[in-house]
Amino acid sequence: MAFSDGVADFRSDTVTRPTEAMFEAMASASLGDDVYGEDPTVNALQAESAALFGMEAGLFVPSGIMGNQIALNVHTSPGQEVLCVEAAHIRNFESGGGAVTSGLQFRTVQTEGGIITVSDVDRLVEQSSYHLPDIGILTWENTHNSSGGTVVPLEIMTDTGEVARQAGMAVHLDGARIFNAATASGVGLDAYGAVVDSVQFCFSKSLGAPIGSMLCGTTEFIAKARKVRSRFGGGMRQVGVIAAAASVALEHRHSLGKDHDLAKQLAKGIAALFPGAVDPGAVKTNMVMVDTTDLPGRDAVVIDKLAAGDVLVACLTPGVLRFVTHRDVDREDVDRVIEVFASL
Repeated sequence: MAFSDGVADFRSDTVTRPTEAMFEAMASASLGDDVYGEDPTVNALQAESAALFGMEAGLFVPSGIMGNQIALNVHTSPGQEVLCVEAAHIRNFESGGGAVTSGLQFRTVQTEGGIITVSDVDRLVEQSSYHLPDIGILTWENTHNSSGGTVVPLEIMTDTGEVARQAGMAVHLDGARIFNAATASGVGLDAYGAVVDSVQFCFSKSLGAPIGSMLCGTTEFIAKARKVRSRFGGGMRQVGVIAAAASVALEHRHSLGKDHDLAKQLAKGIAALFPGAVDPGAVKTNMVMVDTTDLPGRDAVVIDKLAAGDVLVACLTPGVLRFVTHRDVDREDVDRVIEVFASL
């Protein structure tokens, strides 16, 4: 459903507004000082989150970027490299955090769908020598944002991660939308947790909470991560007021299939009008990537026409529009988008 101002916002799943249940939970949350580890609402959320992934402990952080950057800092030493795909969020969209806060650089793989293979790791490790930096960590992103919300198969993560560990690397999962991946693949969260050393996921993306992310790993890892969180300025006090909303969001994680269905409906509607603009079969989760190359007016005209109809969309790359479905859009909003495309 469109927001109260009539706008249907498909720019991201971060735009959702808190539900009444979230507001009620925030108002009645039991509070304490989280820097002292005394906020019961936060402690319960951390324990529940870690248990979902079969991990020992969790750490509540303000954002997914902070969670990722803490993981890089704890797992690596300055001067090492991060192995990731070229279009990784942790490399491209975190303001150079790896370099600035941890003294890291990136060794990338050109790939489709966020996949890194065993042969990729073997090749890059073989290239490392006395004159080249050590690769300290392998990072996954699942779902993979820049590929349109694609799911990295668990078997790929398992096999590649094992080889990376044998080469001395830690393995981290940027699971900002891992709940979408689990919903689409049918793979349990604990299965993903079993093949990585740490995982970060967002409450504020597909789950729909107003703020917050979680970093999970071993008890030893989280103890170090807590220290780094303080160094990064992420220590919060009576933070149970936002952890309570995140807890409500976590309870409703099983409804994400509705967002995926809505994305498929949107893709099919656009493809029926412009077959070359989108491949409905490529839509795996809650993102639809629309190629505007052959559309009248390309990006600017389409975006303007959508805006005139009170529909917002993101253009992250020239020639490609990204629609993201979430709790606060519905079939009526999808129909509005399709009507705009029909008017082209």
